[in-house]
Amino acid sequence: MADKASGGLVQLLRQLSSRMSSGPRGSGLGLKLLIGAGVLAYGAKEAMYTVEGGQRAIIFSRIGGMQMDTILAEGLHFRIPWFQYPIIYEIRARPRKISSLTGAKVDLQMVNLTLRVLSRPLASNLPFLYQQLGLDYDERVLPSIVNEVLKSVVAKFNASQLITQRAQVSLLIRRELFERAKDFNIILDDVAITELSFSREYTAAVEAKQVAQQEAQRAQFYVEKAKQDQRQKIIQAEEKPQAAKMLGEAVTKNPGYLKLRKIRAAQNIAKTISQSQNRVYLNADSLILNLQDADAFSLLLQK
Repeated sequence: MADKASGGLVQLLRQLSSRMSSGPRGSGLGLKLLIGAGVLAYGAKEAMYTVEGGQRAIIFSRIGGMQMDTILAEGLHFRIPWFQYPIIYEIRARPRKISSLTGAKVDLQMVNLTLRVLSRPLASNLPFLYQQLGLDYDERVLPSIVNEVLKSVVAKFNASQLITQRAQVSLLIRRELFERAKDFNIILDDVAITELSFSREYTAAVEAKQVAQQEAQRAQFYVEKAKQDQRQKIIQAEEKPQAAKMLGEAVTKNPGYLKLRKIRAAQNIAKTISQSQNRVYLNADSLILNLQDADAFSLLLQK
């Protein structure tokens, strides 16, 4: 298209010069100078091109073909119009999502895996990459090698291992994809599993299994709790006679112990009554504070 446009412009300038040649001599010379300046400006424009940031350029010549040793960095560059033209590559990493449906080992469950791949071309081998794959290298290579690697890695695990050992699965996929992409002069900056899903039937079966396991663990907890409660009751039953025996020995050796218990009981009664909204009047006998009345104390014990 550029060659046709340049040819049309030159032909238009020639027609203008032929029309103006019949005029005065001075005007014809000025027009020729103007045409020459226009041709030079157009040639200078076509001879320059710019490689933007994050890009690299390679040169294809109509005479010698691809220049394998020329890789141009960012900036302004020159070429010979019509004989040479640049091919510009993006060398910044570009994200791409690729999905694959494959089967797991042993249980043969179908697994739907989606990967996010950050890829970029190897800048030092751009001429070889263009000769072999062209500008759409990622469209030609990545889907096929991703499907191949996913099938080979997933086949090493069963369905439950794909969930429990996801980090290991992701590491194996990343390692094998890096090696395969190098064969095509492609660099993978990152590979991540964004989705891992199974069929509806298998997902429902896994959920039912998890619920059953939780119910079994809950039942086991209740059994252990009942056993602990039974042991606690046995221990308490064994401790009561021993506590009564120790209490009897304490009363026998020290009669003042009962008086101390009476005082503490009276304190508890008084505290409870003081917090009540009703007014209650109790004598010393009701509060068990008549420590001098041995008969009343004995009667209280008999009750």
